[in-house]
Amino acid sequence: MDLRKIKKLIDILEESNLAELEIKEGEESVRLSRMPKGGMQVAAPPVTHVHMEPPRAVAPVAVAPVEHALAAGTVGRELPPGHIVRSPMVGTYYASANPDSPPFVKVGQSVKVGDTLGIIEAMKMFNQIESDSAGTVVSILATNGQPVEFDEPLFVIG
Repeated sequence: MDLRKIKKLIDILEESNLAELEIKEGEESVRLSRMPKGGMQVAAPPVTHVHMEPPRAVAPVAVAPVEHALAAGTVGRELPPGHIVRSPMVGTYYASANPDSPPFVKVGQSVKVGDTLGIIEAMKMFNQIESDSAGTVVSILATNGQPVEFDEPLFVIG
C-alpha cells in the first residue's frame, strides 16, 4: 500500500468521528486509531472495518436476469413495476425500530426521498435504509427479522 493511500486514510479518519479504521488489500493491511487528547480512553467507540478487494484483471460479465435473481434470493418472485430499493449490505432486515413500534412504512404509503424505509443490522450496527425515490410503496419484499443479501430487492416504489 503506498504512502498516498495511507495519508488519504489518515485524512478520512481525521474528518470523521471514527476512533479506528482498518483497511485490508490482499495481503496488506493498515490499521489507524486515535486516542482522545488528554489521557486514557474509558469506553471504546465502535470500530468500522472496511475490506477492499484488490483489482482483478477480468473482463466484466453481464449477469443474466435469472442469475441475478438467484443471487438476490428473488427466484419465483415477479417484481412489480417501479423503482426497486436494494439492500446496500448483508445483514438482518427490520421493519421497525423495535418490536413494539409500528413499521417505518406500509404498502400504499407515500414516501419522499430520504424517508426511512427500514433498518439493517450488520455487525451490531443499525443502518437506516432511506428512500432514494419519491412515490408510493408498491411492495415490501423483505421479511422482518430475516437475513438479506447485498443488492437484494427490499422495496418497490411506484
